[in-house]
Amino acid sequence: MNDYHYVYIVECSDESLYTGYTTDVERRVREHNAGEGAKYTRGRTPVQLVHFECFDTRSAALSREHEIKSYTREKKQQLAEEGTDINQP
Repeated sequence: MNDYHYVYIVECSDESLYTGYTTDVERRVREHNAGEGAKYTRGRTPVQLVHFECFDTRSAALSREHEIKSYTREKKQQLAEEGTDINQP
């Protein structure tokens, strides 16, 4: 069982950015692309993962998700360009 919690950003087909929380990033991206993800992404497939961050607790991940959702598009794009820490589990 996965004990990690993730915040992720996907870029939608209309170039908008969607931020979400999950315990399995690969599964969640597949769900978005299958039209089973968030209502926001259903009409904007395919989506592409551009950033994710890993946390030990659900609370920390949800706090970070809330923080990122308050960011401007430019700041979210900056996160995507910086990449994801490859040392994360």
